Amino acid sequence: MGLTRQYLRYEPAALFGLVASARGSVAFVALRGERGRYVAVPGCEHVFVWDTRKGEKVLILKGLKQEVSCLCPSPDGLHLAVGYEDGSIRVFNLLSGEANITFNGHRAAVTALQYDHLGGRLVSGSKDTEVIVWDVINESGLYRLRGHKDAVTQVLFLKEKNLLVTSGKDTLVKWWDLDTQHCFKTLVGHRTEVWGMALLSKEKRLMTGSADSELRVWDITYIQEAKDPDEPESKKSKGSSPGAEENTEEDETLELDEKPEERIVKCSKVGSIVREGRDRVVTLATDRTGKFLACHGTDAVLEVFSILSEEEVEKKLQKKVKKAKKKAKQSSEEEPERHVELSLQEEIQRVTNVKASSKIKSFDLILSPKGELKIVLLLQNNVIESYNLDLSAQVPQAVRASKITIGGHRSDVRTLAFSSDNIAILSAAAESVKIWNRSTLQCIRTMDCEYALCSLFVPGDRQVIVGTKTGKLQLYDLASGSVIETLNAHDGAVWSIALSPDQRGFVTGGADKCVKFWEFELVKDEKSVQKRLSMKHVRILQLDEDVLCVRYSPNQKLLAVSLLDCTVKIFYVDTLKFFLSLYGHKLPVLCMDICHDGTLIATGSADRNVKIWGLDFGDCHRSLFAHDDSVMYLQFVPKSHLFFTAGKDSKIKQWDADKFEHIQTLEGHHQEVWCLALSPNGDYVVSASHDKSLRLWERTREPLILEEEREMQREAEYEESVAKEDQPVVAGETQGETGLAGKKTIETIKAAERIMEAIELYREEMAKLKEHNAICKAAGKEVPFPVNPILRAYGNITPSAYVLEVFKKVKSSELEESLLVLPFSYVPDLLKLFNEYIQLGSDVELLCRALLFLLKIHFGQITGNHMLVTVIENLKKTTISRVSEARDVLGFNMAGLQFLKREIEARDEVTFFADATERFEEKKRKRKKKEKMVLAVL
Repeated sequence: MGLTRQYLRYEPAALFGLVASARGSVAFVALRGERGRYVAVPGCEHVFVWDTRKGEKVLILKGLKQEVSCLCPSPDGLHLAVGYEDGSIRVFNLLSGEANITFNGHRAAVTALQYDHLGGRLVSGSKDTEVIVWDVINESGLYRLRGHKDAVTQVLFLKEKNLLVTSGKDTLVKWWDLDTQHCFKTLVGHRTEVWGMALLSKEKRLMTGSADSELRVWDITYIQEAKDPDEPESKKSKGSSPGAEENTEEDETLELDEKPEERIVKCSKVGSIVREGRDRVVTLATDRTGKFLACHGTDAVLEVFSILSEEEVEKKLQKKVKKAKKKAKQSSEEEPERHVELSLQEEIQRVTNVKASSKIKSFDLILSPKGELKIVLLLQNNVIESYNLDLSAQVPQAVRASKITIGGHRSDVRTLAFSSDNIAILSAAAESVKIWNRSTLQCIRTMDCEYALCSLFVPGDRQVIVGTKTGKLQLYDLASGSVIETLNAHDGAVWSIALSPDQRGFVTGGADKCVKFWEFELVKDEKSVQKRLSMKHVRILQLDEDVLCVRYSPNQKLLAVSLLDCTVKIFYVDTLKFFLSLYGHKLPVLCMDICHDGTLIATGSADRNVKIWGLDFGDCHRSLFAHDDSVMYLQFVPKSHLFFTAGKDSKIKQWDADKFEHIQTLEGHHQEVWCLALSPNGDYVVSASHDKSLRLWERTREPLILEEEREMQREAEYEESVAKEDQPVVAGETQGETGLAGKKTIETIKAAERIMEAIELYREEMAKLKEHNAICKAAGKEVPFPVNPILRAYGNITPSAYVLEVFKKVKSSELEESLLVLPFSYVPDLLKLFNEYIQLGSDVELLCRALLFLLKIHFGQITGNHMLVTVIENLKKTTISRVSEARDVLGFNMAGLQFLKREIEARDEVTFFADATERFEEKKRKRKKKEKMVLAVL
């Protein structure tokens, strides 16, 4: 058996060229004690925090693999909740930049996130149509709310009551009572998707934005709980929509299902504000004070409105009444007051329109203490713009304060090149050419260009040549950053350019069915004494089809040309005579390369295959199914037979052309990869994608063994399939409006396995201890007992203490799901251990949570098992006493804090915590209710 071939692993080194991804949302964050200066934006799988004043990136919150889809800062400004494409949510600490909490519950991308006003709960909506409420403090999921039939677009907590409002693409706005976890009201006044929603006027109004130019406004009136049940109540329709049939149906069902006094909220349509935009609402939001509202569609205009407060409305109304009285006196009418009321347009006034430089994807507002409105816009073309709106001016106009653009291109990068010293990287897009320093990743030069398709560094690395879509060749001088020369090279797009191995010239191929040969020459510059570099057209090779790619063989004897008729033709360079035709691809060959010794040519096609051919006879050595979409770029690693391919399936793969094996996949890009470039020493790969990012990959010294790589791939596939399996269900429960917040993942399965292993170890150790006691009794003396190495590692703890240690290490957010997949055979042991732990008073809260969950899911089996009757009886006694002790401690602490608060207030003559006290009282009532229920279960 021969030696296995060793390869070196390429690892991701950096992500650059990206200001902000257009997928997620932008948000102002409080950093270093400042609000309105720093903004958080999604950057592929990371979150970037930019300083808008300096235009610098100050913090990167590193993600894993999935793209960021949603952001929401916490009310205290210390944390940032980030939703991802795979449905996971991570909560980052903005001070340390680390993710402390991870929530897994959704099965598709997170589309909406919102904290409650205290920051203790977080609600998330997703493309999987479900809404989940999370407890941020306990780091666990509370419950899942089902009801929407399409993706959820917005979620809002109400401060006044424990209510939640959600909107979706299913045209519905749903009201949820979080105390009972059910949907008690559905607004059906929309004909199209509800894209955005905002609460106005201290939560007395709700505004919704859909696919038309109307912003609908609804009045919210809370029905008092303490109401005489005999008092009749007039019914209101659910929304004055054109669809009267739906409303009548809805009302009929209401009359049948619930009594009027059981309803919590009335919601009636007041009217609508008409936007200037004719397309759908993309984002609709207010600032934190609720004084300003803004919205935008799929265009570049942000419309800003101001919402009058109750005092301002009152003042305006009084003025109107005075005017009406004056008019009445003149026309001698009586009682004009009856008809005087403010229109909706007067209460919600248009302030101004902000015109951005490109399509807006998201925005955020913040009112500065100086009374200035700061607006930040995330644009579609990799730009962040911030505007200041001076509200004291007679006609407020938005002034652009800053624009962050330098860190990336406005459009997709279509060509990349490395300089001969491996230090500089060239990237060119539809509007500019940028030169980057590979080690610092800073942009050194930005030069305007036409739509670039191919490029190269001129030998010496002082100039670059770019081939454009209009058929021009543009020669740039890097020192001055200016265009030296522009030539009309082809009548169609210049698809490919290749430097000749002797470095004296280059060859271009274009859509005009020509291959043109060029030489570098020095010509006299009219402007200066020195000579400058120029390009001279030498020869032309006319062909029958459009040329897509051209490559020289390293000895400069052969030229390979890929044509639109799916073939690759090979010609002799000196005579331009035809040598070979490589045919076999079903679709055109988009890219190809010849290896360093000129023996092999690899071709990548739109038919998703890569073919490896011998250059001696044009025989096809092997055809490899390379990507799930077109192969966009192919390049050999210098001085080897290994090559890289980039595909529209967002992957970059490395292959061995001798053994025809797939070596590794570089995953990182989230959309199509257009091109890549290898450094001349083969240590670096740079790639560009439709997600606007450039990624640098570095060759490490770590050997890569194919068998291990395949094993890791299989494991990853298994872990992925676990999450897609059917979720475990609680016996006897039907799927209703609510459900468990978590979902089965590989982590929850591993946690359950760890609990099982710990219980098994406990059983073995208890059996050994029994045997040991019997041996000691028989021997009549103490025999040494062998300690389990695992228990020794934990500091010679008892087996039962080890089970508790393992239990405590299960993440709070994964506890319920882990217990759900735990087989029942382990539950009796757990219950006995719980009794033991609770008697000792250790981790009462955690154990009670686990105990109640186990009782809920295995109720039938536990009550039917006579062995467990005594255990449950004991648990009942110990749990009630321990829980009441914990409650007493909490009560004592609360009383102490109340006393301190009164002392401070008396001393400083200030009142604070006022609203917190009310909330505490309300919670106290709820807790008592809950405890009664718990005791009833036990």
